[in-house]
Amino acid sequence: MRVRTTPAGAAALLLSVVLAGPAVAAGPARSAGGHAATRQAIEAAVAAGVPGATAAVKDARGTWSATAGVGDLRTGRPRSAADRYRVGSITKTFVATVLLQLEAEGRLSLDDTVEKWLPGVVSGHGHDGRRITVRRLLNHTSGIFSYTSDAGFDRDYFTADGFLRHRYDTLTPRDLVAIAMRHRPDFAPGTSWNYSNTNYVLAGMVIGSVTGHSYATEITHRIIGPLHLRATSLPGTRVTVPQPGSRAYSKLALTGTGPTYDVTTLNPSIASAAGEMISDSADLDRFYSALLRGKLLPVAQLKEMKTTVPADGMPNTRYGLGLMDSTLSCGVQVWGHEGGIHGSSSAAVTTADGRHSLALDFNGDWSGDKAAVIEKEFC
Repeated sequence: MRVRTTPAGAAALLLSVVLAGPAVAAGPARSAGGHAATRQAIEAAVAAGVPGATAAVKDARGTWSATAGVGDLRTGRPRSAADRYRVGSITKTFVATVLLQLEAEGRLSLDDTVEKWLPGVVSGHGHDGRRITVRRLLNHTSGIFSYTSDAGFDRDYFTADGFLRHRYDTLTPRDLVAIAMRHRPDFAPGTSWNYSNTNYVLAGMVIGSVTGHSYATEITHRIIGPLHLRATSLPGTRVTVPQPGSRAYSKLALTGTGPTYDVTTLNPSIASAAGEMISDSADLDRFYSALLRGKLLPVAQLKEMKTTVPADGMPNTRYGLGLMDSTLSCGVQVWGHEGGIHGSSSAAVTTADGRHSLALDFNGDWSGDKAAVIEKEFC
């Protein structure tokens, strides 16, 4: 869930700072030197101020992991390769995968209107669910205002006073959508692109309307179970992160300066289907590898997921259906997503053939360069 632009978040929405060059078909792309440069990059993130980092790679040679820094500032306990953490907007790829599976089963069309599945939910101040399709939710071309950009939401959840007062509040998906509906749309549907967390809250609600089950239940049944993702869960309103796991830290300030707060416990209903999930790096590698290798979607649906639109403000990156297509400076094409939520900054990417995957997490949300880690691993 890309909930707020911080100095670290502004630097990269998955790789947007370092990407350049034409896209190429890519398999495993490592030099004979192994992962030493990747290790150095996560160590550099810690030197720059991140409390701790963890990363895992899955490629033709097997699996590899590394950690740097601490998982607990009070005790000095180091981060672990087995750490579970909040993955934020990486949740979006799971949600989109379920909707594409439902399309493959003939239970919905991506060109269905939001109004068909959620009557009356998207309305007010120029928003009109009759003009917005499910596809436009998934590729962020709906124009729907992002509830996380609301000044009141920002005050309640991204300032120190607000967060400490509201961190355990429960917000329903309808509550989150209602915040967005108080604002004008960003643009007419299909005329531009803007990242909106409201889109995926609505996508989760569509899953519920189509199946009669929550998006969490469907993700668990369709993805987590079949792939044996033992560290992955959708916590709902549970405020804790399962162990093993590190503490999570935030400055709770746009400047990225000031006191450091322990924000490990919070009610993830503020993220809903836009970013509530918990996982670890090994599970994320397994998921994205399986997705790009066609293990989760038929050929037609994977092609739809990988049909991209320009992502304004993200050089050399395009956005598909819950999936980013980015090209590194060395020409390697990677697919994946990044995630950001209080105290956790993460990314997971894989090559086009799904054979070389990297997932990483910083347990601080104000510093560190995820893009540099990815660049070092694949170039």
